[in-house]
Parts: sequence; structure tokens; C-alpha cells
Amino acid sequence: YQIVTMVDELYNSSVARKLQSIISQVPETVFEFYSDGVLATAFLATAIAAAKRMSSSRSHGGSETTVVTAFYSLILLTASLRTIWFIIPGTVWSPYYTPHAVMAFDSEHPYWIMQFLEILLLGAGSLCLFSIFILILVYWADILKKYFFPGARRSKPMVTFFVLVAVLLVIQILNATLFLFRDYSSEGMILVNSVTLSLVSIVCVCEITIFSHRFRTVLKTLGDINQVSTESQVKRIVWITVTGNLFFFTRAFLETIFAILLVVYWHRNGTVAEAFSHSVWDAYIILKHWSELAILGLMLYILQSRFTSNGVEGAGEGLNISKHGYQTVPQTDLGDADLVTEDPSPSTLSV
Repeated sequence: YQIVTMVDELYNSSVARKLQSIISQVPETVFEFYSDGVLATAFLATAIAAAKRMSSSRSHGGSETTVVTAFYSLILLTASLRTIWFIIPGTVWSPYYTPHAVMAFDSEHPYWIMQFLEILLLGAGSLCLFSIFILILVYWADILKKYFFPGARRSKPMVTFFVLVAVLLVIQILNATLFLFRDYSSEGMILVNSVTLSLVSIVCVCEITIFSHRFRTVLKTLGDINQVSTESQVKRIVWITVTGNLFFFTRAFLETIFAILLVVYWHRNGTVAEAFSHSVWDAYIILKHWSELAILGLMLYILQSRFTSNGVEGAGEGLNISKHGYQTVPQTDLGDADLVTEDPSPSTLSV
């Protein structure tokens, strides 16, 4: 009798585990379906807005149009890639909505190809998103170098930008190559992407904070020289710094937690097939992508005012030349172009 009872308990526990596994691997819940639909719509609207802005910016004269177009292009690419991922049902990529490890060329899991393409699509979207801020930081660094080291030789900002983006692209290609050579499974690809984005986010937080402090120093100095108030520009710098750092801190936190959970679960179980429940994965997706939408919207708002006034406005550069006899300060350029405009106000650095 005791033996029969033990067998029944073992059978019931085995069935319970199987049922729990089936429940945890539901292809896609109703909430996830509608959540993805809302995010797809929001990213699509962002892409359309970026496309319209990019088209209208070309109608404005000035050599700065090329840089503004580059910003809009990156926003458009980011929003478009995210729209494609969200608009395609999760079951098209994989039978499981949550991460599920597969090896390349696994005959037992023919969907590995789609899962591989999904990871590449997500990686490309993240690369485009971070390229926006890399471009901003590169130009900020170039402007500050001209003010703090007037005689120093400066490299072209776009060359520096392409080199940095190329490094991130090489990491993506190497990651995909190692997966295809079966050095690790799709969970390895996800882990590499998470660690890379976490490190880049931390670097961006540090750089934005440093450059913001230096910009405020320059603004206050120019205000004292020209006897004008730069309070509004300083407040705008602070606002951009706070929102930018909030985004990157959130992204670094999410990617770091994600990577730690993957490593711990893999170390304990040898796989991450069930590392994330639907609720945890949903929270990760919502926080990650709604924060992306918020920062993309902020970028569109900042760039919108670039051509709406006589002064050049944008990602943190531009100079208004005075007509009233105040001391002239060095002109700030943007790459090879001198972004100098005429304005009846004293000379100030517009951000």
C-alpha cells in the first residue's frame, strides 16, 4: 500500500511539473497580444513622424541639414525595426513567447532560424537607438573640445561616429557567427546583447553627465562675458541630462538584471528555457520599449525647434552672433559646417 501511495505521489508530482511547464510556455497570452499591438502602433506613429520631419528638414537651407537628417534617419530606422518586430505575432518567431534556448541547425527545432532572425532584428533596432545618442555625444565632445582646447586638432565627428558604431556592429556580427558555429545557443546571443547594451548604457550615463557639466560651465562663462542670462539654456541642458540619464539608467538596470538572471538560471539548470515567466517577461518588455518610445519622442521634440527660430537649435550646439558690440566668442561648428546665424540678441550658446 505504501509503495502504491509513493508511486501515485511521484506520478502526480510529475504530472504537475509537466502541467506547470505547459502553462509557463503558453505561446502568447491575450494581454501580450494587445500589448504588442499597442507598442507596434506607437512605434509606427513615431516612424511616420520621423519620416515627415526628415522630409521637411531637407527643404531648409544650411549645411546643418545633413546632421539633422542623420538624426531623423536613425529615429526612423529604430522605430521601423521595432514596429516590424511588434507587428509580427510572437508565434511566428517561436512556439514560445518567452526566451527559449535553441542551437543553430538543430533538426529537432526547425524554428531556430526564425528565432535567430528575431534576435538579429532586435539587435539592429537597439544598435540604431544607441547610435542616436552616440551621434549626440560625438558632436558634444567636438564642440566642447573646440571651446576648452581651441588650438587642438579635432577629428571629424562623423568619422568618430562611424568608428564607434562599427565596433558595436562587429560585436553583433561576431555574436551571430559564434551562434551559427554552435559555440553557444540562442541564450548566449541574448546574454551577449544584454551585457553589451548594459555596458554602453553605463558609458552613456557617465558621458552625458560629464558633458552636461562642461556645457553648463561654457554657458555660464558666455553669459558673464556677454552680460546676458543663459538660465533658460542651462535649464534645458539639465532637463536633457536628467531625462537622458533616466533612460540609460533604466536600460542599464534592465539589461543587467536580465543578464544576471540568465547566468544564474543557466548555472543552476544548464538552460534558460524557463528562466522567465510570462509576467516577468511582460514587465521587461513593457519597461524597455515604453522607455524607448519616451526617449524617441523627446528627441523628436528637441529636433523640432531646430528650424523654428532664427537661432540654430538642436542637439546641443549653435551660436547666435551679436550685432550690439558684445565680445565675440569662437564660433561653434558642427563637423565642417559653421552653424552661425544672425540674431539681434547677444552672443550665446544655444542648446
